[in-house]
Amino acid sequence: MVKPSRPVLLLLAALVPAGWGLVVGWWTPRGPGGNLDAVVSVLASLAVGLLAGWLVRSRWAMLAAPVLFALAVELVRIPLRGPTVDAPHLSGFGVAALLLGRGLHGLFTLLPLLVGAAYGAGLVRRAARRAAVGSTSGRRRPGWTWAGRVVVGLLAAVVALVTVAAAVPARTVPVPGGIAELTTVRSGDRELGLMLRGADRNAPVLLFLPGGPGSSEVGSVRRHLAGLERHVVLATLDRRGGARSWAAFAPSSSFTLDSEVADTIAVVEHLRQRFRQDRVYLMAHSGGSLVGVTAVQRRPELFHAYVGVGQAVDLRAADISQYADTVAWARRTGRADLADQLTDLGPPPYPDMYTYEPLLANEAGAFDFDRTGNAEGRDGVAENLDVPEYTLLEKAHALSGNLDGWDVLYPQLQQLDLRREVRRLDVPVYLVDGAHEVPGRLALTREWHAALAAPRKEHVVLDGAGHRSLFQRPGPVTDLLTRVLTETRGPGV
Repeated sequence: MVKPSRPVLLLLAALVPAGWGLVVGWWTPRGPGGNLDAVVSVLASLAVGLLAGWLVRSRWAMLAAPVLFALAVELVRIPLRGPTVDAPHLSGFGVAALLLGRGLHGLFTLLPLLVGAAYGAGLVRRAARRAAVGSTSGRRRPGWTWAGRVVVGLLAAVVALVTVAAAVPARTVPVPGGIAELTTVRSGDRELGLMLRGADRNAPVLLFLPGGPGSSEVGSVRRHLAGLERHVVLATLDRRGGARSWAAFAPSSSFTLDSEVADTIAVVEHLRQRFRQDRVYLMAHSGGSLVGVTAVQRRPELFHAYVGVGQAVDLRAADISQYADTVAWARRTGRADLADQLTDLGPPPYPDMYTYEPLLANEAGAFDFDRTGNAEGRDGVAENLDVPEYTLLEKAHALSGNLDGWDVLYPQLQQLDLRREVRRLDVPVYLVDGAHEVPGRLALTREWHAALAAPRKEHVVLDGAGHRSLFQRPGPVTDLLTRVLTETRGPGV
């Protein structure tokens, strides 16, 4: 049998990790979406690394295999857009995107690839030494050799721990006699994550749409809106790209207002069929409210009523107002650098999330208020991740999905103005705001509400709350929702 030449072995050693990178770039371009993806990624990367190390027969495989793999992945995902896949950016959001995107992806692919290459090269070199001298016993090893083995051993332990942690499934606490379920719903060729909870399976169904594109609020709903479970079957959707819907994000070109509305309608149809109800209630927060209003406008026959919390009306006008308020706050409080930065940028709209970062990162400070007695503090989504309904990966995706989703979809919505395009809704409409909402947003909501034609409409403003009023003041929001049920129940409930 002819033994392959050294050049042939090196070529194979290059093709194996590069080929695996092409597969990963196509299969999980933004990183593993779920537990199975993560475990398969780790095991396959270990195997590829072992083979590459064995073929090269050198510790250089520890460097070459990950580099070739990473280059292949980046090549495949060039068409994608979003902070986690774009070129690294030197800013707070940029660092977060790097860690949550390439950092997390590398943890499940690059690290096991490196460890596999180290062990593959070590095994073949050890076999060669034994064949040459008959035995390795009694030979002293240089100190750096033992140090290298210790480092690789520690990295292998990290890979093992990460794999075990990623394999732990999400769960939700049972509701005696009711429903408590983490499931998925198909929308076109995508799977969307959905949490269902309620004390009575025959109760009215309330679908909740979270805020920004790529958002998940499963943790916030579980921590702060459990009271609703006594009155409705509460269905909490992870929007495309968020947590349990992470794998539904790609490709970026499919992420539009129409696709978001289609997702909502698909989930509503699923809920109607499963719970045998003609209509459902829809509650949407922040950016999700643009999707919710559009879905209700297009298919009013599917809904009993619409509840918009932190309702978005005209993103462009709201952002321009927020910009002016933030510049004034920065100058008033001695933040000259921020004021100069915003002045140099000029008023929005902007092309991407990084340009919006000075506004977004300073919103909590510029529009701060006394949160005494609130259920949720200043950290929003981040302080609600420690619930069993999220896996390790989903906790990361709850943040990174919002970064990528916001970057892709938000600029598309700059021309949408509900005052112009949604002047009538054929279902009862209830709007909820915090008294400390960004003033420009609150003014726009009041204007739209005043002009809106609907069978019934109401605008509630809660004291001691801001943009996330439903999580900051869940008691009054739960009371409002129970009243909505009483006022709007009709045939088919």
